[in-house]
Amino acid sequence: MDSLLLDLGWPSYQQSTVDRWKGKLYERKQDYIAEEVPISLIYNGMPHVVMLATPTNLEEFALGFSITEGIIKSPQELLSVRIYNRSNGIEVQLKIPDHRFQCMTDKGRNLTGRTGCGLCGASTLKQAIRQPKPVNGELTLCAEDLRAALTDISNHQKLNQITGAVHAAAWVVPRQGIISIREDVGRHNALDKLIGFLLRNDKDLSAGFIIVTSRASYEMVQKTAWVGITLLAAISAPTGLAIRLANETGLTLIGFARDDQHVIYTHPQRLTHNNYL
Repeated sequence: MDSLLLDLGWPSYQQSTVDRWKGKLYERKQDYIAEEVPISLIYNGMPHVVMLATPTNLEEFALGFSITEGIIKSPQELLSVRIYNRSNGIEVQLKIPDHRFQCMTDKGRNLTGRTGCGLCGASTLKQAIRQPKPVNGELTLCAEDLRAALTDISNHQKLNQITGAVHAAAWVVPRQGIISIREDVGRHNALDKLIGFLLRNDKDLSAGFIIVTSRASYEMVQKTAWVGITLLAAISAPTGLAIRLANETGLTLIGFARDDQHVIYTHPQRLTHNNYL
């Protein structure tokens, strides 16, 4: 994949003077505010979708989004990425094979995606509810690996430490801990960035699992299963549709994963608790 970065000048956060009250205590101080920037994904010269996102790791985001949305089937099909800074946002111009572009344009898509959107942009029910292939990885881990990663994840959330306003998706390998993390104001964007990183670097997707600092919506499960990852842990609750999809695809779905607690909703055999309590 060829890439070109042109004058990317959007910061991931800004400073602002705020009036802060805590009970009766008052102070006026500088605070750090997370940015969300319109990111336009343009395939073969045609605008496809605009997502509000944190302007970091955009090549990984472009790849992860293209794969998990079923636009391309492999990283090699993302032929080039060119990123342009504009006065009102960022354009990410992607080149994909003509036959993939034709399939994409046949589907159609709404061109606006809000920060927290899941299925926004889908124009038909069939397009929105896409069924991943069953996941078949042999991953097993002890609950202590999960607990250790949950304890450590805040140490890796550098942007969130400053702003308190972004989600994270972390790649964890049992007995090695957190290998990589990506942050974004949108939980789906953070996951796409992480998946893009894993694919660009040819990581073994059967060797680890993902933690997200958000709820486990349907699309979070869909994106995870789409690339064959077998376990997703979320610090908040899953939805009913997410649980049904995880059950159907064979993915282990964990919710309310916070330090010393977690709830397993589907396929519990991948997580052992021999030394947990």
